[in-house]
Amino acid sequence: MKTNFQVLFVAVFIFVLSLLLGPVMLKAQSSFYKVKGKVIDKNTRLPLQGASVFAQNTTIGEATDSSGNFSVYLPDGGYSLVTTYTGYETESIRINHATSLNDSLVIELSPEEKSLEAVTIIINPEVKNGWEKYGAFFTDNFIGQTKFAKQCVIKNPEVLHFYFSKKNNKLKVLAKEPLIVDNFALGYTLKFAIDSFTNYYDTKTNLFIGYPLFEQMQGDSAQQKTWAQNRASAYKGSLLQFMRSLYSETLKEDGFQLQFIVKNNGEDYPIPLEDLYGALNYQRDDSTNTVAFRPNQPEVALIYTDAKPEKIYLDMDSTVNKNFQLSTFIFPKNETFYIEQNGFFYDQEDIITNGYLGFKKIGDMLPYDYEPE
Repeated sequence: MKTNFQVLFVAVFIFVLSLLLGPVMLKAQSSFYKVKGKVIDKNTRLPLQGASVFAQNTTIGEATDSSGNFSVYLPDGGYSLVTTYTGYETESIRINHATSLNDSLVIELSPEEKSLEAVTIIINPEVKNGWEKYGAFFTDNFIGQTKFAKQCVIKNPEVLHFYFSKKNNKLKVLAKEPLIVDNFALGYTLKFAIDSFTNYYDTKTNLFIGYPLFEQMQGDSAQQKTWAQNRASAYKGSLLQFMRSLYSETLKEDGFQLQFIVKNNGEDYPIPLEDLYGALNYQRDDSTNTVAFRPNQPEVALIYTDAKPEKIYLDMDSTVNKNFQLSTFIFPKNETFYIEQNGFFYDQEDIITNGYLGFKKIGDMLPYDYEPE
């Protein structure tokens, strides 16, 4: 059976997922920067105590104090700083070491007026027994089907609400509370505040928007060793490693190859890139420690040669090459993208990912503050 795995990344993907990563898996970072501020009600200007402030897709965050104040220390790089509070709209702002502010941030949260769930209910009533009907499908397409994903457990499926549109042949999943996932393969508990998960059956595309937070599990030395090995394996060929390699100009050394895909008479033809960084219009800005790139072609093939696809992926598509991992990116024409040194890139919501990286989901995800040993 031939399959087409496709996922639309949204910055709040955040792989947003807070907390303190233990010393076992994290190298000493060269430097950190401090971000501090205050969270207030936009209308009353009063401080909000207990608001959650965290860096997207990291293990770093905290709750505001009685005066609404917070401060977090972040390893050099870029992040989405996310603020959530029950009954209020979620706020996300982009930061990096250049935003390491002497002045405090003031984050204004607006009370929720009409939730997305309320709008969805009006259009499509909630599916009764939604978890029983769609739970397995949601798990495969949100958590994934890899060997690591199979070791994940959703602890609170009751927070999920399912809505199906017959007219558009799509499934939408919402949650008022964070979805909690234990990943026993990688040693993380993931708290994912899901704005929405949408699957479009006709195009085999799913889009998930939310704010995840990683919390490292506690384990004995044997478990820590296993988690370290599994995290290193998950890192190889990942989107995180690719973006870091692109930033540091080490794609070839790290096992990555890029090709442009051009169409001729309805057929796709790969074109190897002799001047790789020239073809990407690659530019480094040392003043901000960012890299900008704008591919000359909108569709780019990514080949990773240092690891083979998992067996379950090969079983789903007999035409897949067994010797390397093949993914494709579809970029908007003439749009520039930016990468920070930790692999954070933007705008994530504008990139469609197919193939092997589209096949991998939350169950293989690592935080931005992960560093291989």
